[in-house]
Amino acid sequence: MEFGIRKPFQVLTPPSSLRRRVAYSLALVRLVLVPVIFLSVYYLFQIGRIVDRIVSFDAPAATLAQQATIDMLDARRTERNYLLLSDPASLKANLESLDKIEEILHAIRDLNPGDQSLTQRSLEALHQYRQRLQAGVSAVGQPGQAPAERIEVVVTAYEKDLDNLLKAAHRRTRAQLIDELRKRVDSFDAQISKTVQEENPALRQIAADLQKSGQTVLDLTSQLESRNWNRIESDHRQARKLISQAEWALSIVSVITFFVSVWISFTLPRQVVQPLVNLKQAVDHAAAGNYEIEFYIQGAGEVADLANSIRQLITHVRERYNHA
Repeated sequence: MEFGIRKPFQVLTPPSSLRRRVAYSLALVRLVLVPVIFLSVYYLFQIGRIVDRIVSFDAPAATLAQQATIDMLDARRTERNYLLLSDPASLKANLESLDKIEEILHAIRDLNPGDQSLTQRSLEALHQYRQRLQAGVSAVGQPGQAPAERIEVVVTAYEKDLDNLLKAAHRRTRAQLIDELRKRVDSFDAQISKTVQEENPALRQIAADLQKSGQTVLDLTSQLESRNWNRIESDHRQARKLISQAEWALSIVSVITFFVSVWISFTLPRQVVQPLVNLKQAVDHAAAGNYEIEFYIQGAGEVADLANSIRQLITHVRERYNHA
């Protein structure tokens, strides 16, 4: 009986178990996702830390410092009103403004320990201003107090000027308004001092000292405000830089992850499917009646065991067929 030409079939299988191979591949797929997750969490944490610092510390401190500047300007206005008019309401308003400033400075120091030195200097300047104000209060009751009519003219003109400025406040930013208020106060200092000194010589040095102390407090609160706003701008630039870095890093890692995943998706099926296709062709060849089949099996694992079993089966059938 004639037999067909012996046909070789090559079965190349992975050197390890198929189950282990699949497990390794799935683990590798998960592993390539780790950099994406790690970078996402890292940049999210960094940006969140910056936003938290801005929201919790820098922005509140800058706003408080700005409010302290406004309150100090108001304290200087009420101080002059009191020195000119001996008005108890002005003195009360002045002391209330000073109490607010002190509370604000303590709050800024609690918010940001890095500003402790500057806030301490501000508190010391404020304390010095209080002491000189007390000296002014004692000097106001001495003879030589200015006539109320003349002083009222000066104060009325000053307050009218401030009212006109506040009416136009909607056309200015908050920072511009504060600058304008400072200019009004500074330009009016000379006129106020001159009036006080002419009418009550005992207040001459006290008025000058109050002006100096008040200006020191204003300068220090302005430094606090500027320092915190500068930190906010620095944090904002850092956050934008981190966002840009995150976009690039995640894009690169995502592309690498994509290609690794594609490589795995092609490599693993080819290693599993191709040996099975070869085995199917061998079985089909044997089913057609040609048992002259030569197997070349390389590797180990389930597919190699299956190929050996099929080879033994075909060999057994061929031997029985030959004996028959």
